[in-house]
Amino acid sequence: MANQIAVLGGGCFWCLEAVYQQVKGVTAVESGYTGGSVQNPNYEQVCGGQTGHAEVVRLSFDPDQISFRELLEIFFTIHDPTTLNRQGNDVGTQYRSVIYYQDEEQHEIARKVIAEMALVWDAPIVTELSAPETYYKAEDYHQDYFRQHPFQGYCAFVVAPKLAKFRQVFAAKSRDD
Repeated sequence: MANQIAVLGGGCFWCLEAVYQQVKGVTAVESGYTGGSVQNPNYEQVCGGQTGHAEVVRLSFDPDQISFRELLEIFFTIHDPTTLNRQGNDVGTQYRSVIYYQDEEQHEIARKVIAEMALVWDAPIVTELSAPETYYKAEDYHQDYFRQHPFQGYCAFVVAPKLAKFRQVFAAKSRDD
């Protein structure tokens, strides 16, 4: 079966990128922006909160190795889907929790997983479920960020703990490399 695409936003894209790079069956991870009104936005514009874009990761995955449902189970474990437009100290619509489904099958799976997660979390799920929108790749210096800067403050104190949580909860889905 051909690779499929998933586009997810759950706070800073560096966190999601670092985790999904470790997932068996994910063949590519790219940080970018989607869901806004400005063409070809840059990081400063998106971080300013004026474009309407979310920081997202665009995943290419092999559905014979990992399902879209499993990708969403990881997603709901590594970020807080109950905080509106916020993840930790990152505040603004660019950090919203959002799933950009690529087809009707992904839409239905995401609806079911969100309903299931509503039973797990103590607060209401605020994750948006949106049709695909124009995606823009983030600047090159945002790609593979955690691997290039593991000791940078944000990476050490925010990204690394999310990666450790993923490895603990989803050890069987983690790459050995």
